[in-house]
This record gives sequence, structure tokens and C-alpha cells, in this order.
Amino acid sequence: MRTKSRFSAMVALAAAVSALVGCGAGQAEDPESALRAYARALEEGRSDDAYRMLSDEARRGISPDAFRRMLKDSPEEVREIGRALQRPTAPPVVTAVVTSPSGQELELVLEKGKWKVESNAIDLYAQDTPRHAVQGFVRALERRRYDVILRYVPDAHKEGLDSAKLKQAWEGYDKEEMSQLIAALRQALPAASIEEAGDRATMPYGAGTMQLVREHGLWKIEDFD
Repeated sequence: MRTKSRFSAMVALAAAVSALVGCGAGQAEDPESALRAYARALEEGRSDDAYRMLSDEARRGISPDAFRRMLKDSPEEVREIGRALQRPTAPPVVTAVVTSPSGQELELVLEKGKWKVESNAIDLYAQDTPRHAVQGFVRALERRRYDVILRYVPDAHKEGLDSAKLKQAWEGYDKEEMSQLIAALRQALPAASIEEAGDRATMPYGAGTMQLVREHGLWKIEDFD
């Protein structure tokens, strides 16, 4: 069961990124063409062709042998995924993510042949993804926006807590620890690998790990050690 779950996640990732990759020997003209070609390769069991359609990032996460093995171990599931991918329920959305040296991500979306900046460029304290939550948390810490930091505190830890108490602790006896935390998170963010499992996520940084939890659709900082 665990193997199948991992495989399904990998295929979902591959389908998402394959829209921007070359298709077989030629070059896909649009996302729909790339998706259809990838789906056909899965349905027909052509693992090598499907693997060639993965992005560089996806291929770094899985070797050709491991990809072939996963397709061979779950042939019925692979064929069903291939058939499902050929029945899209909505037009594909082509996006791109630009990452600054500090780790700040800016998402763009292709609309009517032109690249447009997505809304996360406006929301400095977004909580829609674990990475955005960490970025917003770090930004709030740097700007001493303790009122904003409260947004990142899970409900279970909020009782008796307010911005004044956060300021007193983090600019007082915890000041040095907070400075080290900000520096470590800033250094880790650009290349950090964030693992998601349902409503929980983890991000390694320095010698520690940040724990995140999703509440009411928003990602919050549960702990950092």
C-alpha cells in the first residue's frame, strides 16, 4: 500500500511538470499534447518514453531503473492513471516559479500567451503552502511584526499569547536564539526540501527541523527544534 501511495504521488508530480518538457523525440506544442503523450506512454507500458518526458527536477528524484520498477510493480494502476490523465476536467494551467537568492518565491502564470505575476507576489505573509508560510514567518520575525507572527501560531498554542508577550520573549531572553533561527531559516530556504504528509509538513534547517501544521486551510508553525 505504501509503495502504491508513493507511486501515485510521483505520477501526479510527473504529470504536473511534464507539460513544460519535451515530448518523445519531438517537442510538445502545448501542455495538452505533452500530457496526452505522457498518458499514452503510461497506458501502453512504455516506461522509458514516459521517463524521458519527466522534467530534470523529477528525474533527479528517481532513477530510470526505479521508475521502470514502479511501473512494472503496479501495471493495472499505471494503466488506469494513464487513462485518467487523458480525460482532463479543465484546461491545464502553465505556471513558473522564480526563486530569489534569499529563497523568496514568485509564481507566474501563462495567460493568453503572456506571463502574469500571481497573487503571492502581493501577499507578503501567505500561508497557502508550507514554503510560503516559512517565508512569511521569517519576514515577520525580521520586521518584528509580532501581530503577524500570531497568525502562524496553531490554535492549540494561542491561549494566553499575544503580540506583547511574543515581543517580550523574543526581544528579551530569547533574542539570541531568534537571531540564530532567522539566519538558519534564511540560509536553508532556497534549497530546502519540504516534506508534506496530509496536514503536516517538515522542513530541515541547520541542525534542526521545523514542524508545520495546516489549520482551516492555512499553514502554521507548530514547532522548531
